[in-house]
Amino acid sequence: MFSDWDTDEFALLETSLRRNLDQPEAEYLVDARGARVVRYGDLAHAFAQRRAQFDAWGLHPGDRVGLLFSEPVNFVEWFLAGLHAGLWVAPLDPTVATSSPQVIDHRAHALSLAAVISDHSEPREGSTRWLVAADTLRDRGALRAEAPGGGVLLASSGTTGAPKVMALSKSQLLTNARLIAENHEFTRTDRGFNPLPLWHINAEVVGVLASLYAGSALVLDDRFHRTGFWKVVSDLHVTWINAVPAIISRLVILQEGEQVAPRLRFVRSASAPLSPLLLREFEAMAGVDVIESYGMTEAGSQICANPLGGARKSGSVGRPVGVEVCIVSSLRGREVELEAGEIGLIKIKGPTVISSYESAEYADRFDAEGWLRTGDLGYFDADGFLFLVGRSDDVINRGGEKIYPQEIENVLGTIANLERVAVVGEPDDVFGQVPVAYLEVASSVVEDPDELRRFLDSVRQVLNERLTKAYRPAVLKVVAAIPTHATGKVRKGLVRDGEVTVVLAEQL
Repeated sequence: MFSDWDTDEFALLETSLRRNLDQPEAEYLVDARGARVVRYGDLAHAFAQRRAQFDAWGLHPGDRVGLLFSEPVNFVEWFLAGLHAGLWVAPLDPTVATSSPQVIDHRAHALSLAAVISDHSEPREGSTRWLVAADTLRDRGALRAEAPGGGVLLASSGTTGAPKVMALSKSQLLTNARLIAENHEFTRTDRGFNPLPLWHINAEVVGVLASLYAGSALVLDDRFHRTGFWKVVSDLHVTWINAVPAIISRLVILQEGEQVAPRLRFVRSASAPLSPLLLREFEAMAGVDVIESYGMTEAGSQICANPLGGARKSGSVGRPVGVEVCIVSSLRGREVELEAGEIGLIKIKGPTVISSYESAEYADRFDAEGWLRTGDLGYFDADGFLFLVGRSDDVINRGGEKIYPQEIENVLGTIANLERVAVVGEPDDVFGQVPVAYLEVASSVVEDPDELRRFLDSVRQVLNERLTKAYRPAVLKVVAAIPTHATGKVRKGLVRDGEVTVVLAEQL
C-alpha cells in the first residue's frame, strides 16, 4: 500500500508543495462559478484524505486510474492526489459520460484502466470497475503500469486507427511546468484563469502544475462563457488567461459595458494556429500581449513559446523552451537537417518528450536517436523563431506544387465576419489536387443574401490581391459549422470526409 513507499518517490511534487508551506492561507484553486477555494495549507490534508481512500479501494502506486469529474476544483484535487500517490491518472472527458458512455468505455479499455474515479453517481456495468460503486478491484496486477512513479495517461481518439496511448511521467510533467512558469514569469502574485478542458494536457500542465510550481493562484471555469467573461476575470483579479484562438476571436470585440480586466498582463494562446491579424486586433483592443506558443501532448504540452515582454514575431510560435527542435527533409532515403527559411518536417527531443507510444503501430514516429517526428511542418528564421505552416498530411499537391493550407487560412483570416476556416485538398482531373476553402460565416451574413454576396466578393478580392493563382482556392464552400475539438482546433479529417453541411458552393 502507499504507506510502504518512501517519500523520495514523490520528491518532485513534494518540492512544489514544500515551497509553498510558508503561505498556507494563500489561494491556490478558485472556482469561477461558485464559492469553493482551496488554499495551499489545505493541500497536505486533502492528499492524506484521498491517499487513505486509495488504500481503502485497494489501489497501489503504479495502478492506472481514470478521473471523470465535471466539477473543476474537485478534478484538480483528485488529479494532484493521484500524482502525489504515484498513480497513473487518465483524465476523461465528462461531457460524453452521459451522452456517449461507450466512448468512455472505449477510452478506458485503450488505456488499460483498473478503475475510474468519478463524481458521476450513476454506476455502470462493464469491464471497467467504477470506484464510486465498487470497493474491490480485480486483475489489478495485469493492468499495472511498468513504472511505479506515476504520471498522466492520455490517448488520441483512435477514430482513424489504433489510438496513440501516451504515458507522461511525473518528472516530465513537472519539468515542463517549471519551464512554463519561468518563461511566463509567474510569481506568487499571479492569478491565472483557465476555461480550457481539464482532460487536455494544456490545462493540466500550463494551468494546474505551472501555477503550483510558482505558488500562484488558478481560477478554474467549467468551460468558456462569453457572457460576463470580462466581469468574472476582473472581479477575481486575474493577471493572465490560458486561451486558444477560438476564445480570443470571441473576446476581440468588447460587448456593451465591458472593459478589460485591469490587472491582466498577458493572454497565452496555444492548441491551434493564431492568425497574425487576430493577434494584432486583440492586442490593440486589450492593451496586453498575446503570447503564442506551440505544443503537443507527446511533449507534456509546451515545445516553443514567445518570450514575455521580449522580442516577438508575428506568425511565429516563438523559440524552443527546454526542448530540442530540428527541421528535416528526406533526401535520397535519408533525413537532412534544413537551413533557416527552408520548410520541412518538425522533429523534437528532450526531457519532457515521450520516447515511445504504448501502441506498437506508431513505433516509426521515433528514429534511432530518439527524435519524435511530430507530423507538423515549419521552418526556423535566422533568429531561431519557429513558424508553422501546417500538418504533413494536409499538404496539397497541385500539379507537383506543394500548397500549405495554413498560408491560405492566414490570408482568409483577415476577412471580417469569417468565424472559422479550413482549407483542404480535393481531387481534380487536371492538377490531381486543388485547394478548397470551407468557410464558417457569421449567421447575420449567411441569413442575408445581399450580405453574403458582398462577403464572397470581398473574399475573392482578398484572394486575388494576396495569393498567387496556384494558392487560390478552386472552390469556396460556405458551411453551417466547421467541426472542432474541445480546444477549438479544426477537425480537418471530418471536413475532408464531408461531415459538414454546405450552405453554398461557388467556383473561383
